[in-house]
Amino acid sequence: MGSVNGMEQMAEVLANRTVKFQERVLKGIDVLTTPLDTTSNATPKDEVLAVDRWKLYRYRPLVEKPAPVPVLIFYALVNRYYMIDIQPDRSMVKKFLEAGLDVYVVDWGHPSRGDRYLTMEDYIDGYMNQAVDYVRRRSGQEAITLYGICQGGTFSTIYTALHPEKVSNLAIMVTPIDFHTDTGLLNVWSQHLDPDRMVETFGNVPGDFMNVGFLLLNPLRLIYQKYIDFVDHVDNRDFVANFVRMEKWIFDSPAQAGEAYKQFIKSCYQENRLIKGELELGGRRVDLQQITQPVLNVFGEKDHLVPPACSRPFTDLVASEDKTVLSFPTGHIGLFTSSRSQKEYAPKIAGWLAEHCRPQQTKAVSETATRKPLTKTKKAAPGPTKKPATAARRPATKKGKGR
Repeated sequence: MGSVNGMEQMAEVLANRTVKFQERVLKGIDVLTTPLDTTSNATPKDEVLAVDRWKLYRYRPLVEKPAPVPVLIFYALVNRYYMIDIQPDRSMVKKFLEAGLDVYVVDWGHPSRGDRYLTMEDYIDGYMNQAVDYVRRRSGQEAITLYGICQGGTFSTIYTALHPEKVSNLAIMVTPIDFHTDTGLLNVWSQHLDPDRMVETFGNVPGDFMNVGFLLLNPLRLIYQKYIDFVDHVDNRDFVANFVRMEKWIFDSPAQAGEAYKQFIKSCYQENRLIKGELELGGRRVDLQQITQPVLNVFGEKDHLVPPACSRPFTDLVASEDKTVLSFPTGHIGLFTSSRSQKEYAPKIAGWLAEHCRPQQTKAVSETATRKPLTKTKKAAPGPTKKPATAARRPATKKGKGR
């Protein structure tokens, strides 16, 4: 008799779950067949400069008199910058603006076939330098704050070491500095890549090719679990809209300029030259001891793309006296889009930036700007391969829009 009652109860539970599932599916069909707002780039901004494929934007300030020292954001080449402004209630940029900051961002765009031979020098000494100089002129400041994210943080670190007189503060976020750690699959896999063959095959390395590799770093969560979660919440319009925004961002991945990609994989991931003090750019050695500005190092403790071990060494390698480390219990993307990001992470970062971009900082900026830039050093003995002559070309210096 007891077993019969147990079977009846189980049947009732299954029936109830089936009914609820049917209700969720019907409501989900309604959600999926009606218009959804899945737009990104939530915060108003203006294009102020355009050079080749990239553009420089200035976000419209939210206060009458923003901090005099502007913040210039550099994102990674492999993803689009608008992750920092994915939607109004999940926007790191908005938190920066609310803190009274004057914020600029570079959109790297999509490289063309003609950009195959752009090098790291072209990006850092060329394009980044043009953006920095424009913001310096426009703001009237001799030096500005750089905020580099992921690979953009690596590039910002290199730039600051080579052009310390133009940088007042350096903040990096989820940034790889030590590439020889065994705590992340990306670091391990990169040791076995053949970037020469990849570039020979593709020219520019396709964004879709890169995406497959990123997804395989955590296939259970990134390929299967997120779609199971989607079905469980398909009747929630906000969840579905957020899901679609994220998917659009993930698969909106630019190709990688071939020569710069080869150089980055070889010199950083495979040879770890930055942390060893052996990286050269344009005949100059990148010496991290040249970084004496205030620095902020932000990373996620659960980041599977750039594990904490890759980012932590940064503050020990620079000569700065003002060093701040902010680590949060989240992953690579959670730092930007989680609810805790809006309530806790972004406000703390914005607070540090606002403190270091205040008017009393202007004097220190002027003093920093009087230092002489790092002088050229003798080139190290040539490696096993020579840089193609075509790779040495510089980016166009034409000015686009300027306002």
